[in-house]
Amino acid sequence: MSSQTCTDPAAAPSSGSAMELRFAEDTSLTEVMQLRVQSLQRSGQKRQEGERLLLPHEAVYRLDFSNQKLTFIHWSVSLIGHGRVTVTGISQLWTPDLTHLMTRQLLEPVGTFWRNAGDPEDTPLKCLEADIQEFGERIAELAKVRKVMYFLLAFKEGAEADKVSISVEFNQA
Repeated sequence: MSSQTCTDPAAAPSSGSAMELRFAEDTSLTEVMQLRVQSLQRSGQKRQEGERLLLPHEAVYRLDFSNQKLTFIHWSVSLIGHGRVTVTGISQLWTPDLTHLMTRQLLEPVGTFWRNAGDPEDTPLKCLEADIQEFGERIAELAKVRKVMYFLLAFKEGAEADKVSISVEFNQA
């Protein structure tokens, strides 16, 4: 699996040691959200106004912060084949064990990484540089007030969870 850095690591100030955090699927939380969708479908009920239900091509991932004084450096994303992966952050207002996910709790911008069908596999992934830079900086800011952060990862256009690896590198203060 070829890895790609989607932001320039040389552009980040390097005061401190680097720490790479890999996105890890939270299978139990993904399952809870899938059960919510199934429950609504079985009972014929509708979602609450503003509620964000998990789509079939999405899963919940998390980053655990052992250090909360971080400066964003860059994203590292690997994708076998082609497809599109979208990473959407969830604000600190969501307590997954107590409340449903609401659309107002989704952060912008999102991180989107893709390789088009027909492109050779060694073609670098495409991304919206300004958005992923801002998103990475936002994650570092939110890490100051939390030990864990949740994300929705959407796998589209041929991308599959087992063919994707995403991590974010930070400088530790």
